[in-house]
Amino acid sequence: MRPAALDPLFAPLTTLKGIGPKLERPFARLLGAETPRVVDLLFHMPSGFVDRRSRPTIAAAVPETDVTLEVRVDGHQPPPPGSRSPHRTFVSDPSGDLVIAHFKMDPAFLERLLPVGATRWLCGRITLYDGMRQMTHPDRILDAAGLARLPPIEPVYPLVEGLSGGQVRRAIAAALDGVPTLGEPVPGGILAAEGWPDLKTALRRVHQPSEIADISVTGAAWQRLAFQELFAHQIALGLVRVRQAEIGGRATRGDGRLAEAVRLSLPFALTRSQESAVAAIRADIASDRRMLRLLQGDVGSGKTVVGLLAAALVIEAGRQAALMAPTEVLARQHYDTIAPLAARAGIATAILTGREKGRARAAILDDLAAGRTGLLVGTHAVIQPDVAFADLALAIIDEQHRFGVEQRLALTRKGEAADMLLMTATPIPRTLVLTLFGDMAVCELREKPPGRQAIDTRTVSLERLGEVIEAIGRALEAGAQVYWICPLVDESDASDLAAATERHAMLAARFGRRVDLVHGRLSGTQKDAAMARFAAGETGILVATTVVEVGVNVPNATLMVIEHAERFGLSQLHQLRGRVGRGDKPSTCLLLYRGPLGETAKARLAMLRASDDGFAIAEEDLRLRGEGDVLGTRQSGFPGFDLARLDMHGPLLDTARAAAAVLLARDPHLSAPDSAAARTLLYLHKRDAAMRLLSAG
Repeated sequence: MRPAALDPLFAPLTTLKGIGPKLERPFARLLGAETPRVVDLLFHMPSGFVDRRSRPTIAAAVPETDVTLEVRVDGHQPPPPGSRSPHRTFVSDPSGDLVIAHFKMDPAFLERLLPVGATRWLCGRITLYDGMRQMTHPDRILDAAGLARLPPIEPVYPLVEGLSGGQVRRAIAAALDGVPTLGEPVPGGILAAEGWPDLKTALRRVHQPSEIADISVTGAAWQRLAFQELFAHQIALGLVRVRQAEIGGRATRGDGRLAEAVRLSLPFALTRSQESAVAAIRADIASDRRMLRLLQGDVGSGKTVVGLLAAALVIEAGRQAALMAPTEVLARQHYDTIAPLAARAGIATAILTGREKGRARAAILDDLAAGRTGLLVGTHAVIQPDVAFADLALAIIDEQHRFGVEQRLALTRKGEAADMLLMTATPIPRTLVLTLFGDMAVCELREKPPGRQAIDTRTVSLERLGEVIEAIGRALEAGAQVYWICPLVDESDASDLAAATERHAMLAARFGRRVDLVHGRLSGTQKDAAMARFAAGETGILVATTVVEVGVNVPNATLMVIEHAERFGLSQLHQLRGRVGRGDKPSTCLLLYRGPLGETAKARLAMLRASDDGFAIAEEDLRLRGEGDVLGTRQSGFPGFDLARLDMHGPLLDTARAAAAVLLARDPHLSAPDSAAARTLLYLHKRDAAMRLLSAG
């Protein structure tokens, strides 16, 4: 049970003054929660700040910077009836003149807000328009009383359509007033040594700073918040290890016949790192300790084959295995790779996704429950309550970062002390592995299987788009297939990025029915159909969003075009590039960018041209952009860190790990009264799944 002290923080956001159903929807989008809670808002951290103490004269104000100006109102010029022109208000100070522009606003209201002859303070950004200094829609227009209430430093937050910065700040102010006093979870020695404030003070300083140090990512307030989140995560990892040690594993030892049959069915020899990974997995599942192992490998390094061999090791002992993938496209890709190899080795396989229904689904479940199916491949459908295994021994979870802890545990609970193998096609730097998983056993597949082609990677300005399209025409005539990746699905007023739908229409006008489209808003059936047409060679160009990032295997695709490559994460670009070079023909990846490029974007694209080593690229990505972008999921957050930024707070990690180890050595189940603050911390940071592990397998 969540401690009652946290109830104010886990109350719906609509309990805050001023947030009704109309605002709840944009806040839900902003916070990534179907039913946003007060705590979600408090953990929505600023992305920057405006120093309202900067109060230059009009003449001294630097264009395109946020300033606060003291001005005298000189006059108004309303727009003519029916005109699209703005309402202009003319203001000045001893140094010069300024025009305030308001579009589509009531002139009478503006004249009351800015009475002629009055002194007002304007907060906003100055621009130059026809050589004249102008401020369009100031953030604030204040009289003397309003100026007295103006915060000296104002946080700037990430926003979504339908929400203004002022609405977010007012909601956070209301949330801060309700923060309860909780027991201190951070060990006293660390708190004193670092000079950190308590939780309530830290939240208030970050969201309502009086000094720049208050809102700094490396300041005492944010450091304290980051530490307690890392501490909660490390406690949760420690509890998982405690539980695994207590329930133990179940040794599975086969005779090697099926694994050998799979080997003989392969059209290639295993690489050294694949052999090493299979040997490590065999030793793990044969022990009486429960396996929890991460198998990470670069694009095309052969993880699926290692997963199949791991499954064969338990199936030959009379038990079962399951492979769960995050999307239907990826699950079917795995199944298409695995099923023929498994069939030749005598392993019965089945696939279960949302598409299997009625009698077909019932038959799959009957075979599974009777033990006639050795390996089940599927999506989240495999963890539905009515899916029962005869004896599940091994849970393989692909692209594991796309699943929550609960989903991963739900699969292992379908077997008795089932072993778990996590797979990712995105090499994760060791720092990040320790952060996310603790001291987990890791296998790395660093070699590419024989026959994989090097990919010629080039950067091309979007100004040369016409030349790129002509090059695609030549590639199609030569029998090649092409991926064209766009970062958005539809054109947005808030973005200048090319949309997949618009690019598809443009290319279809040039190349006709040879162009197809796939994106995340299509149904699973629609996506699969588009992918199947492309894989069969019925279409020559596949315009797509990043839905093709992992798992898609079309050997004849030899050209990858990534539009607005500067907007993608480095590791994500590497993943996308890995969709080509899978056959026996030379392949090319064109990174289309719009200049001028910033230093980080330049470094990313240069790294991609220089290297095809996914591990080196992941390390560089972590250095350049932080942990979220290593997996190309910065916006949605990974792995659920709201407050900690590994690029900034990495040094706190060892301290958090050591403190968690001390706590659990003293109280492995957090059952003692003096562990109450630590238990509350787990609930506060939504790591309470670890608490439930202590009472569930």
